[in-house]
Amino acid sequence: MPSVWAVVVAGGSGERFGRMKQFALLGGRPVVARAVAACRSVARGVVLVVPKGATDEDYGADAVVVGGATRSASVREGLAAVPGDADVVVVHDAVRPLAPPALFAAVLAALADGEAAGAVPALPVADTLKRVAPLLTERAGPPWPVVQATVDRGDLVAVQTPQAFVAEVLRRAHAGGPEATDDAALLEALGATVRVVPGDPRNLKLTTPADLARAEQLLGP
Repeated sequence: MPSVWAVVVAGGSGERFGRMKQFALLGGRPVVARAVAACRSVARGVVLVVPKGATDEDYGADAVVVGGATRSASVREGLAAVPGDADVVVVHDAVRPLAPPALFAAVLAALADGEAAGAVPALPVADTLKRVAPLLTERAGPPWPVVQATVDRGDLVAVQTPQAFVAEVLRRAHAGGPEATDDAALLEALGATVRVVPGDPRNLKLTTPADLARAEQLLGP
C-alpha cells in the first residue's frame, strides 16, 4: 500500500464570506476540522495550512503550518511538511468539508496502475458558458460586460478537491514557485497525465454564507 499524506489548504482570508469561512461552525464543528477528518479515510497523516495567527487551535491535523500569499504558495508550505517518504499527496480545500470517503478513494484508485501522476474529481458543466469583456464583477453597473462568444461546454468540467498526486511529481511541479488555481494545472504544465473521476454534487465549496446554510441542510440533523 502506498504511503498517503494529505495537505489541507485553509489559508484564505474569506473576503467574500465576510470572515474566515474555514473556521466557521458547521454542525457544531469547525469547517476545517471536518475537512481534516475527511482526509483521514485515506491519509496516514494530515498537514493543515492556516493563516498567520491561527496555528494555536487543534483541528486534528498532524502538523500545522502558516500559508503563503497565494494558494499555490500555501500548498508549497504544506508540502514542505509532508515526510519525504510519502508516495502520494492528497491536496484538499478546507472549504469543501462534505467531501465523502468515496471521493478520496476514487482519486487514489485512479493512480493505482502507475500510469498517471494525478487525479481530480469533476462534474459536467450544466450552465451555458459565455466569454465576456470586460470581466464581470460583483458590482452592478457600467461598464456593462458584452458577450464575445458562447463557449462549447461539451468537453468542459468543473473540478473539485480532493486531488491526488504522485508525491515526487507534485514536488517537481511546484519547484520554482509557479502559480495556478489548482495543483493539477501545475502538473499539466509538466506534461504529466492527470485523470478525472466523477465528482460529487454534495461536495460544495463554501464561498458565501448561503453556501454554509446549504451545507447545514446537506449535513442533516
